[in-house]
Amino acid sequence: MRRLWMSLLLVPVLAFAVPTAALASSSAPSAIAARTSVLQLGMKGPAIKTLQRRLAALKYYPGSIDGQFGTNTLEAVWAFQEVQGLPGHDYVSSAMERALANPRAPKVLDRGAGANRIEVNLASEVLVLYHDNKVQLISHVSSGGGYYFCSPGGGCGYAITPTGNFKTIVFMPGWVTVPLGEMYNPTFFIGTAYAIHGDTDVPLAPVSHGCVRIPMDIAAFFHKLVHIPGEPVIVRG
Repeated sequence: MRRLWMSLLLVPVLAFAVPTAALASSSAPSAIAARTSVLQLGMKGPAIKTLQRRLAALKYYPGSIDGQFGTNTLEAVWAFQEVQGLPGHDYVSSAMERALANPRAPKVLDRGAGANRIEVNLASEVLVLYHDNKVQLISHVSSGGGYYFCSPGGGCGYAITPTGNFKTIVFMPGWVTVPLGEMYNPTFFIGTAYAIHGDTDVPLAPVSHGCVRIPMDIAAFFHKLVHIPGEPVIVRG
């Protein structure tokens, strides 16, 4: 279901080739690592802005560099924690502070699939977009939850996100209604059944019926960063 914080979609995205925030300086790690207080959801101030700039420089998308630790920044924090192999928290742990100073890159799943590609790592619940084999965007995702369900349109099965090498097929703008609910700005990669799409519920746990859910703020511009149809989509467990 849609939530009231859908109003976050009103945050402007000023450039699509690279998330706007990624233009920020990458000189933040020492400032973050030097902090003794815990940065967490709901806080605001210069330290949050420093965190946002650092995440953006590393190609995560914290939303506007506004010094407010809101939902967009939280989802970027989750994505960073997932890539670094850290426990998912709603705050910046001391381990995350250290990792921000010396982060590791996302695991490459299939370099041979093409210089421009989308990789979805189900083991870490992360999507990575590459342009010319360089990371352009890293996003937290929520994939198939593995539970058994029955569709109102008929048929039952397990909520599994298929693994393999696919390609983008079609983009549908706005909210698209399907038998299992709604998708926001879906980019389909297996027929019109499996898509990378926005959702108001993208928790740390895999909970989807099989699609790859991405945060609403990223879903607002993701389709503009990829070639449709034909962009390789690599999904691995």
